[in-house]
Parts: sequence; structure tokens; C-alpha cells
Amino acid sequence: MSKPDSSETWLGIQRLARPLVVAGVVLGLGLGGFFDGIVLHQILQWHNMVSSYPDPSVANDFRLNVVADGFFHGATYVLTLLGITLLMRAWRLSGVPASRRTLFGSTIAGWGLFNTVEGILNHHLLGIHHVWPAGPGPVVLWDVAFLVWGLLFVAVGYAIVRGDPSVSPTSDREGGNRGTTPGPAERERAND
Repeated sequence: MSKPDSSETWLGIQRLARPLVVAGVVLGLGLGGFFDGIVLHQILQWHNMVSSYPDPSVANDFRLNVVADGFFHGATYVLTLLGITLLMRAWRLSGVPASRRTLFGSTIAGWGLFNTVEGILNHHLLGIHHVWPAGPGPVVLWDVAFLVWGLLFVAVGYAIVRGDPSVSPTSDREGGNRGTTPGPAERERAND
């Protein structure tokens, strides 16, 4: 398999940045889940994982909700560890830009992806919980606001990544080899 050059693109960025972006998105999925579970489930206690389940014996079973929240936290923990593992792997690949901006943007996009997928699936399709059923206004307002928040994070995260000159496909055409930042392995070899 040949190594992609800096002129190849993936989702509007240099293909070389893909491992870093994927790591950031997976890390963002885990961190977004942790935020949801810690802030909305535990600190604010707006809902639990199955607190709006159609069967009241399930929805009102506190122990079952705590266990479901525990499985949810376990899944977010695994996603976070996977994101860290992918990030460590990306940093070792030669040619992958060592860009904090791209990592930050892709992590924000991953967090937004978590909100979007979790909101559509759990709030709207399955109806197993809602953002704030006891809050002011209609329940659907809070669920839609959660989706908008997620989509906004995806858009802002993507814009941050696209605006990073180290992964922008246009930076190669504008100024030689500026778009390809050497990865850690290349930098280490250059220092030897």
C-alpha cells in the first residue's frame, strides 16, 4: 500500500491528517458521553439512561437506571481509551501533521457527533430518556436543543479543522511543502 501524498484529500482535508482526525473524533465521542453522563445524569440529575422508558416499572426503577448509567459510562470510557490509543498511534505515523488545532477541532466534532447520534437514537427514536423532562417548556424543546448543540459542535469542529493550514489541501498549492508537517517519527529521525 502506497503512502498518500499531501495533495490527496479526505473530507476536504489532506488525507495525511486522517489518523489524527479519526483519533480526535473518537476521543470527542467519549468525552461528549462523559460530559452527558456526569453533568446531565449525575450533577444536574435531569435524566437517567432509561428514565423515560415507556414501561413505568423500568423508568421508575432507580437501581436499573443506575446500572444502565454505569453501562453508558463504561462505553464512554472505552471510547475515550480508544481515542487516546488512536491518538498515540497517529502521532507515531510519519507525515501525520502534529497539529493541536486539528486535534481540538476533531474532538469538538466528535463530541457533537455524540450529541447528534445519542439525541436522535435515545431521545427521538427509542424515547428511553429525554434531556430535561421536568424542565420548563415542552420536552421536545430540550431534545431539539440538544440536537442543535450537537450539530453546532460538528460544524464548528469541522471548521476549525478545515481552517488549520497544516491540514488544508490549499496550503500545498500556495507555498511548497507547508501543508505537510513532519510526524514525531520524522522529527526524531531529523534530530538524530
